[in-house]
Parts: sequence; structure tokens; C-alpha cells
Amino acid sequence: MARYKPQPIDGEFDLLIVGAGITGAGAARDAARRGLRVVVVDQDDVASGTSSRSSKLVHGGLRYLEQGEVSLVFEAVAERRVLQQIAPHLVSPLPFLLPVYKNSRRGMFTINVGMWLYDGLSLFRSPKIHESLSRKEVMKAEPSLRSEGLRGAPVYYDCATDDARLTLETLLDAVKAGAVVRTHTRVTRLERESGLVSGAVVVDGLTGKEHTIRARVVLNATGPWSDRTCSLTGDMSAPRLRPTKGIHLVVDSARLQVNHAIVGMHPKDGRVFFTVPWGEQTYIGTTDTDFDGDPSKVYADSNDVDYVLEAANEHFPDTNLNRDDVISTWAGVRPLVSEEAAENESSVSREHVIRVGADGLVTIAGGKLTTYRRMGAEVIDRVVDVLRGTGYPLSGLRASETDTNPLPGAVGWPEDEDDAVLAKRVLAAADGHIEGGTAGLLAATYGMRGLDIAAGVKADPSLAKPLVEGRPEIAAQVVWGVERELAVTVSDIMIRRTQLYYRDPRQGLDAVEAVVDLMRPRLGWNKKDADRSADAYRYEVERSSSWRVE
Repeated sequence: MARYKPQPIDGEFDLLIVGAGITGAGAARDAARRGLRVVVVDQDDVASGTSSRSSKLVHGGLRYLEQGEVSLVFEAVAERRVLQQIAPHLVSPLPFLLPVYKNSRRGMFTINVGMWLYDGLSLFRSPKIHESLSRKEVMKAEPSLRSEGLRGAPVYYDCATDDARLTLETLLDAVKAGAVVRTHTRVTRLERESGLVSGAVVVDGLTGKEHTIRARVVLNATGPWSDRTCSLTGDMSAPRLRPTKGIHLVVDSARLQVNHAIVGMHPKDGRVFFTVPWGEQTYIGTTDTDFDGDPSKVYADSNDVDYVLEAANEHFPDTNLNRDDVISTWAGVRPLVSEEAAENESSVSREHVIRVGADGLVTIAGGKLTTYRRMGAEVIDRVVDVLRGTGYPLSGLRASETDTNPLPGAVGWPEDEDDAVLAKRVLAAADGHIEGGTAGLLAATYGMRGLDIAAGVKADPSLAKPLVEGRPEIAAQVVWGVERELAVTVSDIMIRRTQLYYRDPRQGLDAVEAVVDLMRPRLGWNKKDADRSADAYRYEVERSSSWRVE
């Protein structure tokens, strides 16, 4: 039995990255692949903040066309294609249907012109070229959609993703290239030498042990915590964030089934929201409200849930969704950079800001999931500039080639492979010990590494046991999560490795003891450790459902 051993972090690195969200992960992968010595720390799990609580879409940003931001759309659709190539198991084509009604702001002709421009900016390399559906065709494709006043709808293509796993695999590739990652490790102080930030004092949240990390450059990639991280050096100048809260809710597809991602407008404020097919579930969101609390304690409240349900029932009037239909919710904080702060920064776009402080602390704030890889490359370019300014030898650095090298689950992916074909291979590799639903889950979740998990099940058939009776998630995923995917708490497994937290009607509570039994020997837990981790997960479920009794 493999035993988890945390990587040592005491010592000197070229780069310390604070934050293991999608931005930090992208930067770590780029830096490690260039040959820099990189260490990444996060006060919680990989992607535990905003990076696992998005709308789970990789898209070009169609709304930017209306605002005239053509270059932003071009960049995003180019990155969408790159991510499809390096992570085909995680970035999948998804058709979007945009219903046009009698009272819509734009008519069918104007919207179709925009669609041709959108396809053109992708150099006509979208998963599919858009098409225009008549009213009758729309109702055939989406019979639950409101028909009153419907004129038709264009169908265009972007991509869906598992945001948490995209972050995780990006970070795992950084580890493969030599990066060190320590989660549940909080920065308590940023160290200085000769007036410049030279590392950090961190505390392991699971053991209480303190460590000192020395680094030539420190990168602040903490998203909605960016301002707080800057304040650890006494620098209160920038970048100033305007964080906003967005929530999504999950319902069973038997209550609301859609065949496309439906783009709608909220009847109250006209805000765009999505209704997205998600296997046996459908998720709906999002909201956009100012948030000034602790980003680690953001949850949906009753007003949020009612707002999203109102939008859903307006567009799907026969469903009559109510609170009892909601299986789970997620809430995240968008680290938007305030316009006032952005105007004075040295490297600014509408999406993100990169700043090098007088103390040498590099901060990247803002940005979006789709363009994370390019953001990572851009911020590491700045890091290299800082290193060069210190006289540090850089002759041994190489090109990162993050646009052509696949993420771990796509290594060995045949050109003609798809999830269905891979699922059959996974089923065969398990030698009859798993069901077809589990094989499909392993293929879609882990890509080619699903074959390795299946081989592990063949070697130890007890790992085929479902975590929840009647569901496809199995014990082997817990073992894999601990031994291969940096999971060290029950919440890590339940929320971001298996997604039982969102998928199961009881949010995986019935699986907690089984998960603990699998994790305990591999992590060396005593009973107190095990109980603490299990109770923390139960509290998370309780807190995320508190809106039910408000």
C-alpha cells in the first residue's frame, strides 16, 4: 500500500507561487516546464476557491463582440482550441442555443451576423459552425423551452469543462516537470531581504508545523485573496479588487432536461444566465452581486437560489422548479479588478492585471478560466524579467511548450479516440469488475489514466465497490486521489476529486465512513485525524445547505 508523503518545502526555490487555483496552476506549469525551481502553496485544496466554482465553460466570450472587444474574443477562441488539443478528455464541445423572442434586444438577422463573426474569429475552427433554427425546430430540439413569442434560435458551439480537474491536471503536469506542491498550507508572513520579498513563512494546516520557504521571486496568484496577500508585505496600493459573488444550482435532469446549453436573460435585470446539461443533472446560473466577506466562506443564500429559480421558471414554464428540486449549489467569488485600479497598472487588459511591486512581489489578478494558459505564460515572462534584473543566470531555461504538450489524462490520446471508445477500453481493462456507468465515468474524468485505475481494480477487485450504492463512483477513485492527486482531506475527495458533493442527492454523506476507511491508512491518520476530516466535510455540506432553512 502506497503511503502519502508530503514533498519537502524547506529550502530555496526560484519561484514561490501562492495560490493553487487555475491561475497559479497555469503559472506553475509554465515555469516548471521552462526549468525554474517552483513551489506552490495554498491554504486549502487545489482549485478549492473560484477555480472549482465557475460556470465550467471554456468559451470565446460571445458578449465581448457586442462590446467591440474583438481581440479578446480572438484570443479566447484560440485558447479554446489549444485546450481541446491538450485536454480532449476535459474540454468537450457543447452546443449553445440562444432563443430569440419577439421582445429580444437583437433580432435573428443581427444575431446571425454576430455568429458568423464569432465563427470567423476562430478561423472557422469551432467544434462546429453555427446554424440557425426556426421556431418549430427550436421547440423540437428543446420542448421544455418557453414558446410564447419565440422567433427562432441560433445554435453555436463552445466547450464544457471540469474546472477543478482542469486545474488539478495542470498542476500535476507542473509536478511532473519538477514543481513542488503543498496544499492546506497557509502563508502567515512574507519575508524580506534588502527590502525585497524573499520568501514566506507558512503553516501546515493539518499538522500545525511551521516552515520557511526561501524564493528569489514570489508570485501572488490568490484570486479574490490578492489584496490580502499584498497586505502581508504592508503594500496596500494595488491591485484593488471588486469581488462579486456568483452561484449555481444543480437539479436532476428528470426535472429539467436540456439538450443544449441554453442562454437566457433574467426577467428582472436582463443578466445572462446558462442552463447547462450535466449528465444526470442540469445546472443553472449565475448571479452577480458584490461581495465583501471572506472568500473561503461564500455560499448560496435563499435570495440567490430564488433568483436563479425565477429565471429558470421564466424560460421553462412547465417545469415549476422549487427549492425542493435543488440537489446542491456552489458559490464562488470572481476576483474582478476595479476599473479605477486597472487604469494605473503597468500591464492591463480588461481581463487581468499583472503588477510588480516596489518590494518585488509579483501579483496577477483577474482573468478567466479559458485564457489561463496564456496568462500563466505572460506572468512567468514577468517573473523571468525580475530574475534577470537580479543577475540570476537564465541560460538554462527552455521553452515551456504548454500549448502542444498534453495534460496527464491526454498523454497517449489517439486522434480518433473519444469518451465512448475509451470507456470500452476502461471496461475491458477492469476485466469485468466494474459496470459500464463506472467505466464511462472513469474515461470522462481521468482520460487515459482511467485505464490505470481500471488496472488497479483488476489487481484488487475490492476497489470496485461503489462509494454510494447505485452510483458509479468507486473506492479506487479515493485511493487514486490520495496516491496520485494530492488529496489529503475528505472534502478534497468528495468535492473536487469525485464530485459526490454536487452529484449525489445526499451530497455523499452516506459515503463518508467508507472514504475515511480508505484514506486513513494511506495518510497515517489516527482516529482524531479521521474524525476531524469527516466532521469538516459534514459541516461543509450543512453550511452549503443553510439556505434551505433561511
